[in-house]
Amino acid sequence: MKVELTNRIALVTGAARGIAHVCYSDVDASAAHEAAGRTANAWGVEMNVTDERQVQSVIDQIVREHGRLDILVNNAGVNTFHHRVPIDQFPLDEWERILRVDLTGLYLVSSAVGRVMRSQDWGRIINISSIAGVVPLRLQCAFVAAKAGVINLTRAMALELGREGLTVNAVAPGSTLTEGTRQLFYGEDGLFRASVQQMLAHVPLARPGTTQEIAYAVLFLAAPEASYVNGAVLTVDGGWTAGYAREF
Repeated sequence: MKVELTNRIALVTGAARGIAHVCYSDVDASAAHEAAGRTANAWGVEMNVTDERQVQSVIDQIVREHGRLDILVNNAGVNTFHHRVPIDQFPLDEWERILRVDLTGLYLVSSAVGRVMRSQDWGRIINISSIAGVVPLRLQCAFVAAKAGVINLTRAMALELGREGLTVNAVAPGSTLTEGTRQLFYGEDGLFRASVQQMLAHVPLARPGTTQEIAYAVLFLAAPEASYVNGAVLTVDGGWTAGYAREF
């Protein structure tokens, strides 16, 4: 998939897990540098999205060195592996950790980058939500709440920033094959490997997505051709949320 993004400057959060010049940021600095080293025109920095001062420092550095910041992909996010329990058993500290990264972190980065993009009268903000923010799932109350918040925050930002020349959209992936989902579902020692086929029975394509398939959706929303797409939520889920796919 080829998209014309020559000389655009992009920031991707949580990037440790082209044509545009891309800043890969992650709370794990060495992983960010390693990931950036595998990509042309990319560099890595340490950035904890929950640290407002560090977020502002990184964005100031990007603007100081490159003169602008055109594309933001809010990709940083966490979930819980070990606390798959009902809300009455869900620990408060785990709730706060997930909300702090997945929702408050997205707010902090978007707020700081939004100020830069408004001064340019141009920008693309792409937020990574989840199908769990579209259709609630059991035993994931914090993740569901955070990702639903991302969707409505995306829409609010689209309303607020559209007149400034910015577009704000979200991508909602379904089950995607990553290091995290290998630990949960798809690895030989996955915590929920025994139930993975039951989960995939709800997916018409009957398989998890790939990170590349999610990246293509993000790339489309960053492209000049998506200039009239604003406030949209693009589900990339193999049809999971299209309807009830199993036989009664």
